[in-house]
Amino acid sequence: MLIARLIADAAQNEISLEARVNAVSEALSEAGLPLASAQMLDHSSDVLQLELPGDDAATLRTVIDAHFGACDGLISNGPIVVPRLFVSDMDSTMIGQECIDELADYAGLKEKIAEITERAMQGELDFESALLERVGLLAGLDESAIGKCLTDRIVATPGAQVLVETLKAHRCRTVLVTGGFHHFADRVAEEIGFERVVGNRLAVADGKLTGDLAGPIVDSATKVEVLQDERDKLGADAVTMAAGDGANDIPMLDAATYGVAYRAKPKARAASNGWIDHGDLTSLLKLLEIPQRDWVYG
Repeated sequence: MLIARLIADAAQNEISLEARVNAVSEALSEAGLPLASAQMLDHSSDVLQLELPGDDAATLRTVIDAHFGACDGLISNGPIVVPRLFVSDMDSTMIGQECIDELADYAGLKEKIAEITERAMQGELDFESALLERVGLLAGLDESAIGKCLTDRIVATPGAQVLVETLKAHRCRTVLVTGGFHHFADRVAEEIGFERVVGNRLAVADGKLTGDLAGPIVDSATKVEVLQDERDKLGADAVTMAAGDGANDIPMLDAATYGVAYRAKPKARAASNGWIDHGDLTSLLKLLEIPQRDWVYG
C-alpha cells in the first residue's frame, strides 16, 4: 500500500483541491494505479492523504508533481509514523545560508566561492575537490571573521527549532551532519536543539585560517555512515528521517525511511520520497501527523 500526504495551498492554485484530486485519480487509473481513498487528516485542515495499492512510488510522484506543483509532501510504502532518528544537513536546510559563501564575503571572495558551491550542490563538481578548493581560497582570513559571520549572517530556517524540539519530545534522536564546519555547526546545533554534530573542521594557526581542514573530510559517504550507525544503535528496523538540499545529501536521503528534500536542487528532490517546496520546516510535523498542540516551541 502506498500512502502519500500532501500540503497544498489552495490560494496558490486556481484549480480547486477537489478538481486536483479528481485529476490525480484519473491519471493514476490510467497508469493502472487506482486510488483507494483520498481524505483530509483529522489533525490538520490542510493535509490530504492518498492511499492506493501497489508500490509504484515513482509514478505516484510524477502524477502528484503534475497536478499539485509546488506543495509539501511525503510518500511511503506503509503507515507513516514519527521517526526514531532524524539526521539533517545544515547549510540551506537547517539554516538559510551557505556558511562558506558568507564567510568568503569577509575575504572579498563570495562570488567566486558561491559559484563553486552552487555547482557542487547541483552535482556538477566532486564535493571533496570543491570543498578543498574553497577552503584553500580562505587562507589568511582572520578567525574572528567566523564569529562576525555567525552573528551577522547565519539565521535558522523558519520552523527548524520547533521541528527538532518537537521530534525530541517524541523520543526521536536528532543529529546535525554537515559538509560545513564545526565553527558554525556547533552553535547552530545548540540554538536549534540537535543532540549531536558531525562536520568538518577548519584549520587555524596564529588566529588565521590556514586554508586546510583539520581531520577527515565529512562528505556524502560520512552522512550515510552517521545515519546508519545511529539507526543501528536504535535497532536495525528503526524508522529514520533525513533532510537535505544538495547532491551530497542524496545517498543519505536515499538511505532514510523518509528522505526529505528541503527547497532542494533538482537531483536531490528527485531522489527523495519527501519534499518541502512551499512551507517551512514545521510542514514535516504536519506530514507526520503531529498536531500543533503538541509542537514544542523554544
